[in-house]
Amino acid sequence: MRIGMVVEGSYPYVSGGVASWVQMLAAQMPQHEFVIIAITPEEMTAADYRYELPSNITEVINLPLNLKPAAKKRRVKLTEEEQHKLTDWMMFRRLPPDVLDIFKNKIGSTEALFSSELFWNMVQESYRVENQSGSFIDYFWMWRGMFTPVLELLQADFPDLDLIHSASTGYAGLIAAAIKQRQGIPFLLTEHGIYSREREEEILQAGWIPEYYKKRWVQFFHHLSKQAYSEADDVITLFDRNSRLQHELGADEDKLSVIPNGIHYDRLSGIGKLPKAEVLKIGAIVRVVPIKDIKTMINAAKILDDQGVPFELTIMGPLDEEEEYAEECRQMIEQLSLDHCATLAGKVNIIDFLPHFDVCLLTSISEGQPLAVLEGMAAGIPYVVTDVGSCSELMYGREDDPYGPAGFVVPPVNPKAIAEHCQWYYEHPKEAEKFGKNGQKRAETYYQVHQFIDQYKELYAERGIAYGRNRV
Repeated sequence: MRIGMVVEGSYPYVSGGVASWVQMLAAQMPQHEFVIIAITPEEMTAADYRYELPSNITEVINLPLNLKPAAKKRRVKLTEEEQHKLTDWMMFRRLPPDVLDIFKNKIGSTEALFSSELFWNMVQESYRVENQSGSFIDYFWMWRGMFTPVLELLQADFPDLDLIHSASTGYAGLIAAAIKQRQGIPFLLTEHGIYSREREEEILQAGWIPEYYKKRWVQFFHHLSKQAYSEADDVITLFDRNSRLQHELGADEDKLSVIPNGIHYDRLSGIGKLPKAEVLKIGAIVRVVPIKDIKTMINAAKILDDQGVPFELTIMGPLDEEEEYAEECRQMIEQLSLDHCATLAGKVNIIDFLPHFDVCLLTSISEGQPLAVLEGMAAGIPYVVTDVGSCSELMYGREDDPYGPAGFVVPPVNPKAIAEHCQWYYEHPKEAEKFGKNGQKRAETYYQVHQFIDQYKELYAERGIAYGRNRV
């Protein structure tokens, strides 16, 4: 079976998280061929890969959001009905069933649509409906900026596939929906975090977006998600809370399912632990980017240091994804005089480090189901995590879970709570060891790689048969 995997801002150009999941999925299914369709902020090349691609990934198609306009196409005169469909879609009123085909085959170039009377009328109507009072010209250019990547992506050509699988909604989900319609193939959607909610949080906090435009940008990303939910045959996520959110945001209940992440349990559980040191050894397996909130972790380290708790904090993860933020974290460690106890180790082989740790931290402000936490759990390490994504479920288990707590859950951006729980681990080493064993048992029972791979194998086979393309 030839499977298209659509990813946004991730594989194979970013390591960790969703990218690790894609690598694992492809590597564990050598019987299938994978074509990666990677949407990125700017153009990327094979020199930018962060992974050695499995041999069954036969093609990587890079679609930068600053895509150069497609070659001019002959514009087809739109019927009145087609104009209404375009207007309804771009005003976020509804999802006409064949509107994506109109974008692909009938509007001509992006510039042709933007210079049309139809587009001008849409923007005027939207300006009135939203009761805007600012510059109409600025509003017009905001519309162009919003829809340019959408139109360019929808006009791209794609190879023939047997199944399309998107790792998020947003632009990736939109492309997958378009491919499903064009080729008549099954579409699986897996959301790790709820994409539209994550974009909403970013937009509301963004200082560079005028307040009077934020509502429209939020609606835009929810609209893209609804398009993906509407077309997908299966809407999958990693844990129950996300599945309920997907339903609230428009996904049909009968499409929903939960397939947790999986890790190589045997490799991680067998690494053992070194004898306990006199200082508390704290680890963090994390990308050094703002959404992981490394600064809260560093502030917690400062509180611990001020309280006289002996510790060593090792932050493990790539430093070159957002170099400016990584440099700010370096400077923060230096300014708080934490050089003696806090280290940005960069990208490392975590197997070499995990045996040293007494506790691990995750201070993210948004997550899906973090593989890093599962890896630490499999190694028998207790955690302090923020209450985002499935972190609470990983620490405390689902309703039918017989194991005890594997760590503590704290609110995001709360260094004091993190420091307090780290101190508790230092003062209660026996209880900490028990927490670690609870997490290890939970990882063994529910979160092994073969479990999630088997479920996707079954889904791929079922959908291939249902669409008459069974090449498994």
